Amino acid sequence: MNELTTASLNPQERTRCEVWTRVMGYHRPVAAFNVGKRAEHGERCYFTENPCGTPLRAPQQAAA
Repeated sequence: MNELTTASLNPQERTRCEVWTRVMGYHRPVAAFNVGKRAEHGERCYFTENPCGTPLRAPQQAAA
C-alpha cells in the first residue's frame, strides 16, 4: 500500500534556491561572487562535526 511517488514540476513552477556563505567574516549570496571567488567556493572542502561525546568511529576489537 506504500507507493513512492515523485513530484514533478514544470520549469515555470520551480523556485531558484539562493545559496549564501560566509566570506571574510560576513555572509553573502554566492550569486554575487566574482569569477575568482566562485572558483574558490567550488574548491572548498566541507566537513561534518560530531556532537561532544559521540565517537568518531566504531572502536576496533583487539587482535587475538
